[in-house]
Amino acid sequence: MLSILKLSIITHDSGENSIVTPVIGLSFFAIASGFLMSLVPLSLPYFGLSPSLTPWLASVFYFGLLLGATCIQKVIKRLGHRRAFIVFLCLLALTVVTMILLPHQISWLAARFIAGLAVAGIFVVVESWLLMSNCPKKRAKRLGLYMAALYGGSAAGQLAISVFGTEGITPYLFVLALLFLATLAPVLIRHGQPRSHQQQRFNRRDIRHLSRPAIIGCMVSGLLLGPIYGLMPLYISLSGAYADYTGLLMAIVIVGGMAVQPIAGSMSTRMSKSLLMAIICLVGCVAVLGILESTSLVMMGLSLLCLGAASFALYPIAITLACDNLPQEKMVSATEVMLLCYSVGSVLGPLLATTFTDVGNGLIIYLGVCLFSTCVYMLFKSAETLPSGHKPIAG
Repeated sequence: MLSILKLSIITHDSGENSIVTPVIGLSFFAIASGFLMSLVPLSLPYFGLSPSLTPWLASVFYFGLLLGATCIQKVIKRLGHRRAFIVFLCLLALTVVTMILLPHQISWLAARFIAGLAVAGIFVVVESWLLMSNCPKKRAKRLGLYMAALYGGSAAGQLAISVFGTEGITPYLFVLALLFLATLAPVLIRHGQPRSHQQQRFNRRDIRHLSRPAIIGCMVSGLLLGPIYGLMPLYISLSGAYADYTGLLMAIVIVGGMAVQPIAGSMSTRMSKSLLMAIICLVGCVAVLGILESTSLVMMGLSLLCLGAASFALYPIAITLACDNLPQEKMVSATEVMLLCYSVGSVLGPLLATTFTDVGNGLIIYLGVCLFSTCVYMLFKSAETLPSGHKPIAG
């Protein structure tokens, strides 16, 4: 591993904004994070903690993510992208050590809150690093690679449960080892970070000028992915016909999200991004109908594949739309705002989805309502510029 990283130093020593460091670091982080998200609630009994602590640990983590999305820009401005990446990865590792050494409710809640702050920092650092390019096509490809690495790593992290289990400190040591490997990338590869810009914060006027479809797209992404991550496994396990295939079907959802990234990245440079999001949401609506009418495992699998593709494609398209006409010195703040919108959606999504529980297939109907209403909105926004004959600039 060290030899690979040293080779990358030689290959990417040009001073240009290289994606090697963030992608390598993100890949190891994603595996660690995916494993940790499932490990925390499952390991509570081993540490003598009540399973009733689970929702509080999740809520405090997302609150930290939400709060962190508002204050990361100052850290990046002071330290630069590479050093900020190292700091946030080390901070996340420190929370894992705290949980091992201090297995108490208060210390775990505090650790997960700080972990949310650290993860928000990692997301903003990596996303703004990849977006700092003057070429829209390059930005789209980079965000596609980012999402594929993130979701692929998260899926791989789930497999570690069957290898390391959820009892003892060994699983947590494995997480620490992955975070150490993630930190090696920015430590050893010292070149290739974005050129230093005088980062500027968004004021209220700037936020008003951000693309509305971009903001809506990020928020809807959270409204969809929050329930998909948190509630979809339970929905599948309670459906008698497919209960034995819960793990497989959830993996198919994530595979759909990974597979669509290069397609979405390529299409986003060739057509209006708001129109593209409308088409993606329409595909999601068809997937919802497929799930509701599913009569076989194959049909359910294909429908969930399309649902995953639609749900996971919105965020990278929306965030590139938000940054299309921004100067580079404001891209860090823009990614903060977009992460904030996503976080709000991911917090509200599971709560809103539970309002449909009195209806049969309530979760799926909720996802269909979100996708259909977003499809209609994006169609209207993309149609606003059709009479001029020009490609929409902000949506």
